[in-house]
Order: sequence, then structure tokens, then C-alpha cells
Amino acid sequence: MNWLAIWVTFKLACLTAGVLLVVGLPIAYWLTFSKWRWKFIVESVVALPLVLPPTVLGFYILVAIGPHSPVGRFYSDVVGHPLPFTFEGLLLASILYSLPFAVQPFAAAFGQVDRRLIETSWTLGVSKPKTFFRLIVPLSTAGLITGAVLSFAHTLGEFGVVLMVGGNLPGITRTVSIDIYDHVQSMEYSEANRMALALLMISFAVLSLVYGVNRKIGRRVWASWATR
Repeated sequence: MNWLAIWVTFKLACLTAGVLLVVGLPIAYWLTFSKWRWKFIVESVVALPLVLPPTVLGFYILVAIGPHSPVGRFYSDVVGHPLPFTFEGLLLASILYSLPFAVQPFAAAFGQVDRRLIETSWTLGVSKPKTFFRLIVPLSTAGLITGAVLSFAHTLGEFGVVLMVGGNLPGITRTVSIDIYDHVQSMEYSEANRMALALLMISFAVLSLVYGVNRKIGRRVWASWATR
């Protein structure tokens, strides 16, 4: 077992899910409640990683953060080294690649909250930020958990974007999926099977646990609001 690759993978997945939980909430809120007529353009951009081949997305991210791009030059001037083929560059690519897996469940959960409750809160003089954190978020807990877990699980199995942006640097950007690929290329099927089986079991266990807890939380939240 390549424990170093497992550590890099879990660190990447945890950081990606954490960042998307912060970044995805305002995006999902805007997509849910905005009445802008061209909102579908933003929705299409957010959902683009779902249909775009990972290698294509990885290539354009690599170009966007490369040393000849404004972003790449700014990062290199501030930090002192280029952004591609680093863990930071890989994290950025993972956030963009997993964005729809967080934003879409968040937006779906926000959309299921009764608008009458939200409008009543506004009518009573409660500000929109307070209404969001005191009303919308508690009623959307199940969807928020689903989005965070889906982005975490999706990052665990990344391959194309990881290879294009991060490369294969042991201890830095070499993830489990890259390690499995290397073993297969070297005809080391038993080693590849151990890593693949471990990733399969971990992903299944995480999803099963979270969906079970998610169902209980959803029932409790709605039951508490129903008794008020």
C-alpha cells in the first residue's frame, strides 16, 4: 500500500470539500434566488465540468495558471515558484473540477425551502444574512452534507485533471488514481488491485455513512420546524 499517495489523496479531498463548502454556498444561493434573466449562462459554466472531458478541463486550467498567464505570473512573483505541478495548483484544479458536485446539491436544497418561510422572515425585519444562517441553512442541512460528501468522494477518484495539472510527483501530487495507473502500466496488477480495492471500500463506506446520517438529520430538522 502506498500510504503516501493515500495521504495526498485524502488531504486533497478534504481541502477541496472544505473550500467548496465556503465558496459553493454563496454561488448556490445566488443561483437559487437570483432573478437575472441571463442566469442560465452562469449555471452552464458551473455545470460545465460535468460534461467536459477531464483532460480538456485540465489542459485549459494548466494554460490558465501557466507561467505565461497573468495568474501564473502573479503567483510566481508572490510565492517564488510556478503554480503548475504543485499541490496548490492541483488543489485549484480539483476545486474547479468538483464545483458542480457541491453547488448543484446546495442549490437544490435551497430551492426546497418553503419560500413563505423566507418571505415571512424578511417581513419580520430579519436581514437576509441572518435569514440565510438561521433559516435556510438549518433546513438545507441534508443537501449541504450531500454536496460536501459528493465533492469529497469525487476528488478521491480524480485522474485526468490530476495528471494534466499536477503530474506525478511522489508525496506532492501523486494520488491514489495515479498510483493505480502506474501499477497497471508496469503490469503490477496485484498492487493495483490492492489500491483500487482500498479506494473502492473507502468511497463506499464514506457514502453509506453520510447518506445514513444525512437521512436522520433531515428528519430531525424538519420535525423540529414542524413542531414550532
